[in-house]
Amino acid sequence: MKTNQNNKDKNVKRKQILFSQLTSPKDLFLSNQTMPFCLHNYRFFVKLNSNRTLPCPIRHARFTSLTVQSRATISSEPAMASNSVRVAAAQMTSINDLAANFATCSRLVKEAVAEGAKLVCFPESFSFIADKDGESVNIAEPLDGPIMQQYCSLARESGIWLSLGGFQERGSDDEHLRNTHVIIDDCGSIRSSYSKIHLFDVDVPGGRVYKESSFTEPGKDIVSVDSPVGRLGLSVCYDLRFPELYQQLRFQHEAQILLVPSAFTKITGQAHWEILLRARAIETQCYVIAAAQAGEHNDKRESYGDTLIIDPWGTVVGRLPDRISTGIAVADIDFSLIDSVRAKIPIAKQRKPLDFWKATSL
Repeated sequence: MKTNQNNKDKNVKRKQILFSQLTSPKDLFLSNQTMPFCLHNYRFFVKLNSNRTLPCPIRHARFTSLTVQSRATISSEPAMASNSVRVAAAQMTSINDLAANFATCSRLVKEAVAEGAKLVCFPESFSFIADKDGESVNIAEPLDGPIMQQYCSLARESGIWLSLGGFQERGSDDEHLRNTHVIIDDCGSIRSSYSKIHLFDVDVPGGRVYKESSFTEPGKDIVSVDSPVGRLGLSVCYDLRFPELYQQLRFQHEAQILLVPSAFTKITGQAHWEILLRARAIETQCYVIAAAQAGEHNDKRESYGDTLIIDPWGTVVGRLPDRISTGIAVADIDFSLIDSVRAKIPIAKQRKPLDFWKATSL
């Protein structure tokens, strides 16, 4: 009996993780969270000052020392500074072919993984752009349908988080869909979703008349979600023109990175795309990742392109050399830069509450 007990004690010791040299919660990129991670055959949870539990393991926590004496093995990952993490933003020209678009996304995911990115962001309508009226509604599916499940499998098999924004999610009736931004973790689980609030009902000068509301239900909820690359604030395309959404994401939801997957028209993109994105980054002191559709999708539709990653100072830190080519832009999210910009220009402390403006006479 004593021998059996000794063996049990040894087995327990073999499977212990030595957490005494964990870096700070900031180096885990998520403060006040319970951060899980995978060691292939085992699951562990690191407690960081909260009772919240994330439902799926995350493998990308940062350690100064990690000792595992068991059959579990740790996947090798590219080394990077403890206070930064790499992201990628994809640019593509989607068409009305689900399989072809998925093949393009799969290739771009492989490129992002090879670059050491922990998150890759895809543009609005990444999976499908209609050639004819009604096609988007006809192919719309729930988030647990086979189209999205393909992308969940892609995330799991590639070991990377995906931002998929504007997916054609089935609406409340047969004539409508939701333009939904979906976040999938590296285990293939959907972590969060956001339905586009501001719909593109616009008469583009010198271009087409668009009426997105004729087939799309608007969303009602502001959505943010924690990830290994920081706290993400979700939006889609035309939302970009409404700064109050991003003010809410920054000051009420504590976002560090704003995601703006888009399919800007060529005309509006030439005039406003970069200006608006840099403005959102500066006024919120957040990183902005704007994955873009690019080029001619069909005879009737052309997108501006110019995928961008912008830092909290408003500097473009990631950009494809060709505005309409298919590929990825890569940049490192520097958390010390976020802290520095916010400390030196403390707008979070200086901004006035809504009640102040209501009381101000015009």
